[in-house]
Amino acid sequence: MISVEEALAHVLALVAPLPCETEPLPQAAGRVLAEPAVAQLTQPPFDASAMDGYWLAESDARPGATLIVAGEAAAGHGFSDEIPPGHTLRIFTGAPCPARPGRVIPQEDVTRAGDTITLSKLPKTTHIRPRGQDFAEGAAHFPRRRLNARDIGLLAAMNVAQVAVHRRPVVAIIATGDELVEPGETPGADQIICSNNYLLAAEVARHGAEARMLPIARDNEASLRAVLDQAEGADLVLTSGGASVGDHDIVGKVAATMGLERSFWKVAMKPGKPLMAGRLGKAALLGLPGNPVAAAVCADVFLRPMLMKFQGLETPLTLAKAVLGCDLPPEGPRQHYQRARLTPGESLPVITPFSSQDSALLSVLAESEALLIRPAQDRPRRRGETVSYLPL
Repeated sequence: MISVEEALAHVLALVAPLPCETEPLPQAAGRVLAEPAVAQLTQPPFDASAMDGYWLAESDARPGATLIVAGEAAAGHGFSDEIPPGHTLRIFTGAPCPARPGRVIPQEDVTRAGDTITLSKLPKTTHIRPRGQDFAEGAAHFPRRRLNARDIGLLAAMNVAQVAVHRRPVVAIIATGDELVEPGETPGADQIICSNNYLLAAEVARHGAEARMLPIARDNEASLRAVLDQAEGADLVLTSGGASVGDHDIVGKVAATMGLERSFWKVAMKPGKPLMAGRLGKAALLGLPGNPVAAAVCADVFLRPMLMKFQGLETPLTLAKAVLGCDLPPEGPRQHYQRARLTPGESLPVITPFSSQDSALLSVLAESEALLIRPAQDRPRRRGETVSYLPL
């Protein structure tokens, strides 16, 4: 067995950032930029009014002054004539200001009578958004995460109509086992519903990849080979089940006959010991345990960083700190990822593992908010100690 840290280094060595492709901006949400997006203009492109009110030159800005209204400017409709001394410009939010020092007085701070206004007071701010206040032409935007709605809004304002993004990784998902049937089918007396494919497909989609769910592979070499053949073209082949040591655990054996270059098999973690990884042709292969909870934990620890690296992102497991909500006994020889709840605390959240850590309990997994990480051979822990966890 190898450590979790060694296994993670091995799986990350199997993948590399995917080539870039160009996407129209409306389709770019959730994608990762492959190169900086560059502003095509300056925003705002001119000094713009931040209020509805009256623009006036600094030389006329004094309390009690009475000024003549020379014209009007609105968003999309500037005023091009000169504003003589002793005059003002009726202006609305977003409208261009005259190109000389001045300020905008909010309409509530003046008294208007016909074509004149009288200033009642001078606000401390000019209420003008200066040219380039938001960004200048040539400014770059290159977030190292998937693009969200706020990024899309900024890119649109930058007049960026399309962006270069990393191609989405394609993940072929294969569950193995004679005991499995699809949701909606009626299982036989010795069968169960296949949940792994659906859990893993949702996880793949959540991290910006494309899930290709393949048929269930039965516990014979011909069936597994036929399904693996259908994974052609995928960037990652993700199997669950068939990676242990039983007579029916044949993923490693069959994949080896198809050219698998195995990186490792078995990791010192709980749940998830029978984890396998390697390269199968042009694709990486990650063989997860068949146990649904073990498959889910391995997906959080190993699959998530692989998908991030495919998309050109940094791949560290981001751990958080919490205060332990109960006493815990010493840990065994494998690093343990315990399903846990989080509740608010004074400075850190309080983390409490579920009383049952049976790795077959999907109901407990669904309620979990975190994986409490217990290092191998960890000493007994007491309530109130600070511990590390992986957010879910």
